[in-house]
Amino acid sequence: MAPSQPSVANANASAPWLKWLEPLVLLGPGAVWLGVFLILPTSLIFIESLKIPGQEAWSFGNYQRVFENIGGTFIYLTVVWRSFLFAAATTTGCLVLGFPVAYWFALMAPKRWRNLLLLLFILPLWTSSLLRSYSWITILRPTGVMNGFLNLLGLPGVNLLNKAEGVIIGMVYAFLPYMVLILYTSLEKLDLRLLEAAEDLGATAVQTFWRVTVPQVRPGIIAGSALVGITSFGDFINPEVLGGPASRTISYLIELQFLGASRNWGFGSALSLVLILGVTGVIMLLLKYGDRSVIADG
Repeated sequence: MAPSQPSVANANASAPWLKWLEPLVLLGPGAVWLGVFLILPTSLIFIESLKIPGQEAWSFGNYQRVFENIGGTFIYLTVVWRSFLFAAATTTGCLVLGFPVAYWFALMAPKRWRNLLLLLFILPLWTSSLLRSYSWITILRPTGVMNGFLNLLGLPGVNLLNKAEGVIIGMVYAFLPYMVLILYTSLEKLDLRLLEAAEDLGATAVQTFWRVTVPQVRPGIIAGSALVGITSFGDFINPEVLGGPASRTISYLIELQFLGASRNWGFGSALSLVLILGVTGVIMLLLKYGDRSVIADG
């Protein structure tokens, strides 16, 4: 037993170093990835946002321009606000339409067909998002499929193309599968015994839904809403393809500054930072109030 005592003492002496080394080894690859592909590009965007064409000194003039009032109108803030409204409308539409679908998939659909039904529902995601947006032009244009169907029914046609309504329809269609998948993951864990207990206690279907079902799946609702809100806030394709000049969003402004005639990379970087800060705020709310297990599973 005596020869083994020094080795045990050496192991105990090196244990503190191992406690520091193990997390560094495990977190190192992720930290490098985060630094190279997130922190470094964001820092370069911030530095670029401080540059103003024709001036050598750096300043926050590009950020002041975001709040610029031209002719009594906050042009850029209006675009940011429009982007937020599109994201809010898209999130609401996806939640209203996606919850019944996810509920049926999780609790009512036959188990042997459940995976196939989910696969068929997310199948459009396998195609190009640009192609899906252009397909809505065929549906929404004045001589499109929708108006042709309305005319067969004797109803007047409607023109939703190049309007905010058409943009929201395209965005809801594009992001609905993400909402359904997140809600399905949460609803699949629903404790059905609580639903039965509420029914035995005389609760109506509406009371059971709001007081039993919703509290159980609330983290999933928050996670799905946050994820859809983040992606739709920065969407570029649907507003550009389905919307007109009055439906331009912050993504279009950023693209215009980098690739347009002005080539004002400083102001484009400032707009990008505004977009990044908005998305970061939503992510912080997601991490605080969302169900991390639902997010990981989704």
